[in-house]
Amino acid sequence: MSARGEHIALLLQRLPEQPGVYQYLNSEGTVIYVGKAKNLKRRVSSYFNKDQASLKTRQLVAHIADIKYVVVGSEQDAFLLENNLIKQYQPHYNILLKDGKSYPYICITREAYPRIFKTRQKDKRGGEYFGPYSFANAADAVLELIHKLYPVRTCNTPMTAEGVQKGKYKVCLKYHIKKCCGICEQRVSAEQYDEYIRSAKQIIRGDAHEISRQLMEQMQQLSARMRYEEAERVKQQYLLVEKFRSKTVVTNTSISELDVFGYDEQDDQIYISMLHVHNGSIVQGRTLECKRKLDESKEELLAQGITALRELLESTTKEILVPFLPDFVGEDIRINIATSGDRKKLLALAEQNVHQYKADRLKQADKLNPDQRAVRILTELQKLIGLPVLPMTIDAFDNSSIQGSSAVSACVVFKKAKPSKSDYKRFEIKEVVGQDDYANMREVVRRRYQRMIDAGEKLPDLIVADGGIGQMHAIREAVEEQLGLSIPIAGLKKDDKHRTQTLLYGFPPMEFGMPVTSETFRLLTHIQDEVHRFAITYHKQKRSKQQIHSELDDIQGVGPVIKKKILQHFASVRRAGSAEMTEWVDLLGTAKGTMLYEYFQSKITR
Repeated sequence: MSARGEHIALLLQRLPEQPGVYQYLNSEGTVIYVGKAKNLKRRVSSYFNKDQASLKTRQLVAHIADIKYVVVGSEQDAFLLENNLIKQYQPHYNILLKDGKSYPYICITREAYPRIFKTRQKDKRGGEYFGPYSFANAADAVLELIHKLYPVRTCNTPMTAEGVQKGKYKVCLKYHIKKCCGICEQRVSAEQYDEYIRSAKQIIRGDAHEISRQLMEQMQQLSARMRYEEAERVKQQYLLVEKFRSKTVVTNTSISELDVFGYDEQDDQIYISMLHVHNGSIVQGRTLECKRKLDESKEELLAQGITALRELLESTTKEILVPFLPDFVGEDIRINIATSGDRKKLLALAEQNVHQYKADRLKQADKLNPDQRAVRILTELQKLIGLPVLPMTIDAFDNSSIQGSSAVSACVVFKKAKPSKSDYKRFEIKEVVGQDDYANMREVVRRRYQRMIDAGEKLPDLIVADGGIGQMHAIREAVEEQLGLSIPIAGLKKDDKHRTQTLLYGFPPMEFGMPVTSETFRLLTHIQDEVHRFAITYHKQKRSKQQIHSELDDIQGVGPVIKKKILQHFASVRRAGSAEMTEWVDLLGTAKGTMLYEYFQSKITR
């Protein structure tokens, strides 16, 4: 055993069987990983007593030169200490949580007559900030309501109370179009302006329902006093608040303070979102992303995200909603998984938020590296049905005929999840007589891959049948029994309305369901639509040629030029058949004219 191995073995023997936090250091004394454990000895020993399945974990173990640990009194203490140490050391093998983007805030400035606006720059010296908001349009909706209800100033004039009293400022266009109260010329009192700001803060903090209640009471009181014009003005304000509440996520007002978390992942990339609820309204939101460094479970990752997001948004709520129970211990914190009612709706919204964030990030990555998207989609397909290799090349077949006539087949090729139109093939049925869809499929599949074998071309990674089980069996007979090849074969099962429903794979075929919003489903339906279009187009072309076929095409010595000349002169074959010798000779000359005249005369005598 090496000196390093002996040192590690000695440390493992000394570890206590108590909760605590451990740190792994490399040969340079740098902390490369921090973890927590209910039982330090058992947890740390597991890294060295078994072969690790993960390459990343094996790399970590290979770099461990020393181990430090701290025994704590409880699992909760271990959780908090681990979080603090990760922030302090930022170890290479720990997940690193980071903001995905700059979120908007609503700022109320610290001025004599405050302004209210949206910003992504936060400077607490210049104002009071509310948010952040997960979506910019959420902040816009709040501001739109505030400015409609309360005409606070929007200009950037550095206004002071003394300046207003001395008449230094003049009203602008905003006042004349009723977008500003005209505080600069004291068109409203300072007390009234302060009331505007106080009410605006109520709405921003999620108390729009309280504003609505107050307006309703005021409207009823004015109406009772027969002050109908004023009551109508208050009614319009009330309707604005109610419209705002209907467009925003407002839950039961009995939900006072609540944090809601959503979780999603893509390979080793993790996404965690948080919505903060105050008085029944969502007033804050943030999404973090991180990268799985080792074999962290989703329970561990969600716990990390909960701690980071609550600290980031300075939340001290005592209840959190989660999609699954995290490996999280918090003092006096209730952790729930909502199954019904408003809490379930909030949880669904948090999940929707994190899914959308992930989709946006993936789209951004796809633009930078188009092949990355193809690999991701094809990897999903490979995992879904258990393909032996990544299906970088996919062939799809479809037949087309009308009651057995003009039967044709088509093959489309997708490479890296995109159509490769230069590789498309069309097949006219040559060997099958009558209407036999499965026999047609066997013929074209055998011809397709026999030709590729003879030319030494690379065979596809997957074959997709536009039909279901019957076509899959026909393809398998051609590929495996007739050609002796081994190519994975899948089929697309349709519902009663001829829409793709499930994916078929294996023998006997098994059904694999796909969400209609998944990229795998969209790829397969694209393949299905493309092969169907290509087959139908070829079939129409073939039928069109048959429909314009005439008797002249069967006469030896009559080509396209002669045929066109005859039809232009006689207008129809029937009229040409009754023409005299002289007319034929004048049109085509002695030899051709005599030949065609004698041809039609022989038909009359028969």
